[in-house]
Amino acid sequence: MRMMAGTHQGLVYAGVDLAAEPARTGLAVITGHSDQQELVIEEARLGVEDGAVVEMVIAADKTGVDVPLGWPQTFVEHVWAHSTGALTGLGTSDIAWRRSMAMRRTDLLVGERFGLRPLSVATDRIAYPALRWTVVEARLRERGIDCVRDGSGRVCEVYPAAALRWWGLPHRGYKSTTARAVREQIVEGLDAAFPQLDWNGFREECVVSDDVLDAVIAALVARETRAQRTWAPDTTDHDLALSEGWIHVPSERRKPGQSPNL
Repeated sequence: MRMMAGTHQGLVYAGVDLAAEPARTGLAVITGHSDQQELVIEEARLGVEDGAVVEMVIAADKTGVDVPLGWPQTFVEHVWAHSTGALTGLGTSDIAWRRSMAMRRTDLLVGERFGLRPLSVATDRIAYPALRWTVVEARLRERGIDCVRDGSGRVCEVYPAAALRWWGLPHRGYKSTTARAVREQIVEGLDAAFPQLDWNGFREECVVSDDVLDAVIAALVARETRAQRTWAPDTTDHDLALSEGWIHVPSERRKPGQSPNL
C-alpha cells in the first residue's frame, strides 16, 4: 500500500535502498507523528523503478536514501581538469594522494566517529547506484522538490550500518542469503529500540531481504533527521556537504524498551 499525499494522518517517512538496478532496490514507507505515537510500516518491498522512487519522495515528508548523493570535491575537480587538459603541477601519484580524492568529507567523519568505512563513490561499485541517483535527483528537481545534499530538504543520505551500530544492533554480516538469523536479530532489536513500531505484516520481508530491511532503517533515519536527531554538518563542512552529500547518522542512543523523548 503506497501512502500518497492527503491519504494519511501525521507524517510520512520513506526509505530507499538504491541499487544500480530496480530488482535489488528496496523501498519502505512509515507513517507516524513527531511524538511518541505509533509508527506504522505501510509498505516494504523490493523491485522499484526510478518513477516509483520519484513519486514516493514527492509523497513523503522526508526520505532517507542509502546511496552517496555526490562525489568528493577533490575528485570532481581533478577529473574536470584532466578532461579539459588543464591538469598541471602534480608531483606525485602515491597512495596518500589517491586516497585524498577517494573519500568525501562525510565518509571520513563517519569512519572517525563510528569506526566504519563507507564505500568510495569515486573508486568502488557504489558509483553505479550513485549514478542512478543523479537521474532521480534531476527528475525530482524538475518537479520542484528540494534535494539539497546536506539533508536539510526533502531527502537525506543515510548509512544503515552506522545507524545500527549506534543503536547497539548487529551491523555486519547481515547482507547475504545465509544471514537470515542476523536479520532476525536486527528486527528484534528494532522492536526494542522503537517500541511504538508496528510492522503491519512486513516483518518477514525484512527478514528475507537485507535490501528491504535497509529501506526500513533508511525510513527510520529519515524520521530522526527530520526531528534534528542526527549528526549534521557544522559550518566548516556545510559547503562541502552541499556538493558532496552528507551521511545522516542518528545522534541519540536507543535502549531496549526505551521510549525516546521526541
